[in-house]
Amino acid sequence: MNKVIDKNRKHAKRKAHIRKTLFGTAERPRMTVFRSNLHMYVQVIDDEAGKTLVSASTVEKELEGLRNNVENGAKLGEVIGRRCLDSKIETVVFDRNGYLYHGIVKAIADGARKAGVKF
Repeated sequence: MNKVIDKNRKHAKRKAHIRKTLFGTAERPRMTVFRSNLHMYVQVIDDEAGKTLVSASTVEKELEGLRNNVENGAKLGEVIGRRCLDSKIETVVFDRNGYLYHGIVKAIADGARKAGVKF
């Protein structure tokens, strides 16, 4: 099997396995992370209503200079944490979206915790 197709299939399988147990509610929404080769995206989602409550990404104008590394992941985590607290969201369920809890994903989580979000 093609190596890239196999890698994507394994990632989709890990993601589905994680999402079986995680579910965001209005009281405790789901914070999910996506990282591409160039950018990082974080969303806080209410799965009951099917709506994104808060989001932050390195594509936005104010975070435009941030690139895909651990230091900038921590900054993005702090930004999403502040936006959550501004929207009166204090606790979330962290969805690592099939990625290892390591490096950028861990830095985003730690940055959000540093801002005051509990999970």
